[in-house]
Amino acid sequence: MKTFVSVVVAAFVLAGCLNSENKATKIDIESLPKETAKLTHAPEVPPPITRKHAARVKVDLETTEVVKRLADGVEYTFWTFGGTVPGPMIRIREGDYVDFTLSNHPDSKMPHNIDLHAVTGQGGGAEGSFTAPGHSSTFSFQALNPGLYIYHCATAPVGMHIANGMYGLILVEPKQGLPKVDKEFYVVQSEFYTKGKYGDKGLQPFDMQKAFDEDADYVVFNGSVGALTGDNAMKADVGDNVRMFVGNGGPNLVSSFHVIGEIFDKVYVEGGTAIAQENVQTTLIPAGGSAMVEFKIDIPANYILVDHSIFRAFNKGALGILSVGGEENHNIYTGKTIDAVYLPEGGAEQSIKTEKEPEKFAAKTFEDRMEMGKSVYASNCAACHQPDGKGIKGAFPPLAESDFLMADKNRAIKAIINGLNGKIEVNGETYNGVMPAVSLDDEDTANVMTYIMNSWGNKGGVTTPSEVKKVRGN
Repeated sequence: MKTFVSVVVAAFVLAGCLNSENKATKIDIESLPKETAKLTHAPEVPPPITRKHAARVKVDLETTEVVKRLADGVEYTFWTFGGTVPGPMIRIREGDYVDFTLSNHPDSKMPHNIDLHAVTGQGGGAEGSFTAPGHSSTFSFQALNPGLYIYHCATAPVGMHIANGMYGLILVEPKQGLPKVDKEFYVVQSEFYTKGKYGDKGLQPFDMQKAFDEDADYVVFNGSVGALTGDNAMKADVGDNVRMFVGNGGPNLVSSFHVIGEIFDKVYVEGGTAIAQENVQTTLIPAGGSAMVEFKIDIPANYILVDHSIFRAFNKGALGILSVGGEENHNIYTGKTIDAVYLPEGGAEQSIKTEKEPEKFAAKTFEDRMEMGKSVYASNCAACHQPDGKGIKGAFPPLAESDFLMADKNRAIKAIINGLNGKIEVNGETYNGVMPAVSLDDEDTANVMTYIMNSWGNKGGVTTPSEVKKVRGN
C-alpha cells in the first residue's frame, strides 16, 4: 500500500512538473532583451511579432474619464483605458515577461485597476494595479498561455466600470506565430445603459437599474454607433486574407457575431489557439470572451458586421462595414439578373381568363396616401432608414429633415424606382453605399413618397401616380 501511495504521489509530482514545463519557462529576467509594446487603437492592430525569442516588454497604459460621442447628438462620460473605447490593443509573445504600468489621470474621479485575462495571478493583475487618481502602479507577469484575451477594469462596482467602457484585447501570440494574413482588424462589441432611450439627445448618465436588468439601450462595435461605418469603415481588397480579432466587453450580453455576405474560413473559438471550426456562418462570443475569425475575400462588396441578435444591429447600433474594392467575379455572384412578374400556381390561368389584373384600391385623398404609404414604408424601408426616418450614421442616410430628399422630388422617385449607387451628401454627411431598387408600382411609389415627404419634419406635398409614371418613362 505504501508503495502504491508513493507511486501515485510521484505520478502527481511528475504531472505537475510536466505541466509547469509546458507553461512556465524559467528565465533570467535581467538578461532578456527589452522593448516597449506598440499599442494601437481600434480597429488598428499592432504588427505581428517576428522575433523568435522571449523579451522583457514594457506596457504603459493610462486610465482617463472623458466625455465623448455615443451616437449622433448623444454624449456619454466614458471611463477609458488610453482615452478610447475599447482601450488599446496589446500584442505580446508567449513566454514574454511583461512590466505593466497603469497610471490613473489626476482628473479622474474614481480609482481604477486592470484584470488581464491573459495573466496567471491574483485577479489577473487587478490586485497589483489598483490605482488612485494621480498615481501609477506597476506589476509584472510572464505570458504563459497563447491566445486572445479580454482585459477590463475590476474595481468595485466591477460591472459599472466595464459598462462605462473599460475593456480591450491583449493578444499573446504563440511562439510559432500566427499564419500570415493580408489585413488584421480589432473589433470589440459592448453595450451601454443610459437614463434616456436610444437616440435621446444630450449627455446621458449611466443607469444602474437598466444594467441590473440587462436592458441595454445601445449595443455597439468599438464604443459608439457608427464607429465602423462611413469614413470609419474598415477597408480591404479582393484577394485579401482577413483576420478579425473580435472581443466582447459585455458587461452582460452574449454576441452572435456575423459578417453578412461572408463565411468564416476559420474560427479560433473563444480566442484559443486551436482551430475548432471551419466554414462558420455565425460564432458566439461570451461576455468577457473573444474569437479570432479568418476569411478570404473573393468579390467586392460592403460586408456588414452585425450581432445577429438582429434588433441589436439595426435598432441599437451593433453594425459595422468592411468595404472591399476590386474586380467583380460573376462566377461567384452576379447580382440581380432578372426582375420578372411572379404568378403563383393558377395565377396565369386566371389572368388569361380575366385579361386584366385585379382592381387595386387607389388613394383618393392625402390622408389615404399617408396611411397606405406608411404601410409600404414599414414593409420596404424601415429596416434600413429606421421607423423614425433617422437612418443609421455612415450606413443608411436619414430621410427625416433630409436636404438631399427634399431638394429634388423626381430624383427621390427615381431612387425608389432604379435604386441609388455611389456617394451622396445628406445633411452635411457623406454616404457611399448601395440602395437597391424597390419593386413597387406607381400607386405604391406615390404613396410611400407622400408619406416620407410629409413625415418627421418634412413638408413635401402630395406625389401622384402620374408623376411617378412620368419619371419611370423618362
